[in-house]
Order: sequence, then structure tokens, then C-alpha cells
Amino acid sequence: MIAHVVIWPILLPLVSAIVLMFFWNQSKVQRYITVAGHGISLLASFWLALRTYSGDIITLNSGSWPAPYGIVFVADALSGTLVLLASLAAFCVSLFSVVSIGTGRASFGFFPILQFLLMGLNGSFLAGDIFNLYVWFEVIIISSFVLITLGSERAQLEGAIKYVTMNLLASIIFLTGIAILYGLLGSLNLADLSVKIAQSDDKGLINTAAILLLVGFGIKSAIFPMYFWLPASYHTPPAAVSAIFGGLLTKVGVYALIRVFSLLFIDDPFIRSTFIVLAVSSMIIGAMGALVQQNIRKIFSFLIISHIGFMIAGLGMFSTLAVIGMVFYLFHDIIVKTNAFMISGLIFKLRGSFRLENLGGLYNRYPYLSIMFALAMFSLVGTPPLSGFWPKLFLLKASFNELNWWIIGGIIAASFLTLIAVIKIWLSVFWRKHPNYVEAKKRIVWYDLPKIQKFTILLPIAILTVVSLYIGLNAAKIVEICQLIAEQITQPSLYIDAVLSNPENQP
Repeated sequence: MIAHVVIWPILLPLVSAIVLMFFWNQSKVQRYITVAGHGISLLASFWLALRTYSGDIITLNSGSWPAPYGIVFVADALSGTLVLLASLAAFCVSLFSVVSIGTGRASFGFFPILQFLLMGLNGSFLAGDIFNLYVWFEVIIISSFVLITLGSERAQLEGAIKYVTMNLLASIIFLTGIAILYGLLGSLNLADLSVKIAQSDDKGLINTAAILLLVGFGIKSAIFPMYFWLPASYHTPPAAVSAIFGGLLTKVGVYALIRVFSLLFIDDPFIRSTFIVLAVSSMIIGAMGALVQQNIRKIFSFLIISHIGFMIAGLGMFSTLAVIGMVFYLFHDIIVKTNAFMISGLIFKLRGSFRLENLGGLYNRYPYLSIMFALAMFSLVGTPPLSGFWPKLFLLKASFNELNWWIIGGIIAASFLTLIAVIKIWLSVFWRKHPNYVEAKKRIVWYDLPKIQKFTILLPIAILTVVSLYIGLNAAKIVEICQLIAEQITQPSLYIDAVLSNPENQP
């Protein structure tokens, strides 16, 4: 029965979405149900994560079909933690959306689709075979496409077309890579593929599949040069949608890169060198793109691209220190980016605009909000002892050990450019006097909200700020978890044995 806990983070959002459909025209009831549903999913994810921190790799074979013949769900420390963070981010976004999402979008299925999106995210993290991973990716694409188009504003539809076109192209490339591996090796199970690839002599086709998977996952991760769709789309939907997108969607692509290439292809020197080139390019180009933007959500969108490069750099080096830094940065980035986009939504409610030239004066009027924003932004920069500092320290240590000056230079340059972008936001939004943007007065709704609704908007921002502070100030505990994950990732035999040798993994 212990193995069944693996499926709870997938089944609970599905059940919540089905229940929500029975209250399709009852917006107020939907808001209560969605928060309760995400809360229960968070508790189940927390229980699953705790189980994996003991070092167990828990597996569940669907229909009792033994691996590698049936669909298998696998929870190790990495996937367990990501399911927990995804559920936490979704819970906070659901709280934020209770007030920020209007009746119009709610009546067209916003809350059920948000549950389906969480189901797809958790399914991707727990998938034990590569085709099942593809299926969960499609669940994510369909759900996110609906969320990004709700409201049917011109900017949303334009961004949605770019988003779905590039992601469908990535899915086709991904599926082609799967087809090559299945045609060559006759398996889809990740653990079984790892064994068979090591025994195969047909390196040409295997390398072709590796490149196809790299391109497919690279598009979904928005790494250089496959990132153009992200800043063209993430700033168009409501802030609640941008928050879940910015915090989690690209991280699914990063997780897929980590899982597939740590198990199947990481020993290839060409692949590792390619990761390093892509990582440094993403760091610099993303940070430079953020500097020239005037829309606060576009700045955050380009910073997503830049900071994905830090994670990819760890995968390129693939030492224990590098993997610790990569995983730590992944955890930190999910929390901080989700929070940053929600804060941008709050700024819009306070000032009626996302453009820097129309903002200002928030520090004098709202000092506590300003402090929360400062904590989130300086965590992005990597200011000690906040959460962004520690993973950069591990990545720099790993780079010095390998004398990889390209990554060292990329981390330093990207951090400096991120600092400039953050200072630019701080000076424009919080420090200078408010420019009295007249047109915004029609869109400012904050002052008309009841106190309970204001509290509901501020609560998830405060929760993620506290979590980010906990990660930074209790870094030793987070590093212990990351060390366990690094051990499991750098020793693929642990994953393979758990899936193939002991399918049910009963303790």
C-alpha cells in the first residue's frame, strides 16, 4: 500500500477537477473547492516527499504489469521534491486567483483547468517511461493553452499562438526521438532504456535521438536559442496564470533534461559540451534581454531564460557539486519566480499598469510589500544569505574544480546583469515618486476590495516569501536533500534497480 502514495498527487487534482465541473456556473463555490483541492494535494505531496527523503525510490506499476512492460510511476527524492514544490506553488496561485480571477474567466473553466495543469505537472515528474512523459507533456500543453487564451484579448491570442506553435513543434521533435529509441531498442521504460543503450552498438541512431530530445526539451525549457516564444507569451495572461507558468512550466522541461540525460546520454562528451555552451548563452542573452524591457512581466520572462542557464550548466558539468547546485537552483527558482509574477499582479492592482514608466511610489505607501518584493528580487540576484546565493556558490565551486572559465564568467556576468535589472525595477516601481498615470485610475481595483480579499491576495505572496527565506536561512537542510538527489542522479544504478529489480519497492 505504501507504493500507492505515488499516484495521489495525480489522482487528487483529477478528482478535484471533476468535482469542479459539477459547479460550472457557481463561481464562488468553485473558488472554495479549488483552494481545498490544492490544499489536499499539497498535503499528499508533502507525505510523498517525506517518504523519498529516507532514500527510498518508490515505484508503482499500473495494472500490476511488471516493468518494463507496463506503465510505471517512480518517486525518488528529486521527483518527490518537485511534486511538493509544484503543489505548493499551485496552492498559492489558487489562493491568489480566488480574488484576481474574475467571474468571466471562472465561468469558462479556469479553476478545473488549473487542476488539470497540476495533474499534468505531477504526472510528468512521476513518469517512469518516456512515452508516458510525452503524454503528460500534452496534458500540460492543452491545459496551459486554455489558461493563456481565457479572456480572448488580442495580446493573449497572439501570445497563445506563439506558445502553442513552438510547444507543439517541440512535442513532434520529442515524439520523433521516442520513435527512434523504441524502433531501435524496443522499450520505453527509462530504466530499461538506460541498460539497453549502454549495450547497444548503434551509436549513430542513439546520438540522433539524443539530439532530438535535447532540442525538444530545450524548446520547452526555453534555453538559447529556442527561447523566443516565452517572452512573447508569458506576459499576456492574468498574473495568476503567469505565476504558474513562470514558476513551473519551463522547469518541467529542465526536469525532463535532467531525468533523460542523467539516465541515458550524459556520458557523451559532445552532449555535455553542448549543454555548457547553451547554458552560458542562455545566462547572458536572457539577462541582456531583461535589461532593455520596460514591462515588469517581460523582465521576469527574460530572467527565466537567464536562470534556466544556471540549471543547464550543472547538467553540463555533472559533478556532485554541480548537481547539488543545479537542483538547489531549480528549487529556489520555482518559489521565487512564482512569487515574482504574483507580486507583479499585485502591483498592477495597486497602480493599474505593468510598465515601469507608469509605476512608482510604492515604498512610501506600502513598505511591507516593498520588503517582500526586495527579498524575492535579491534572492534572484543571489545576495547572501538568501536562497539564490547558495546554489550559485555550489555551481561556482564546481566550475573552479573543473577550471571551466566559461561557466564562471557566465554566472558572474548574468548575476551582475540580473542585479542591474532588479535595481531598475526597484528604482522605477518602489523608490521614485508616483508619476500620476491618469489612464490607470480606471483599472485600479485595490482600494475597492474588502479587507478579506486583500488578505487573500497578500497571503500567498507572504507564504512564498517565508518559504524562500527558509530555503536561504536553512540552507544546510536543503543541501542535505540536494546531496541525496545528487547521489541518486549521478548513480543511475539506484534508479534502475528500484524500477527493474524491485518494482513494488515495499519497505
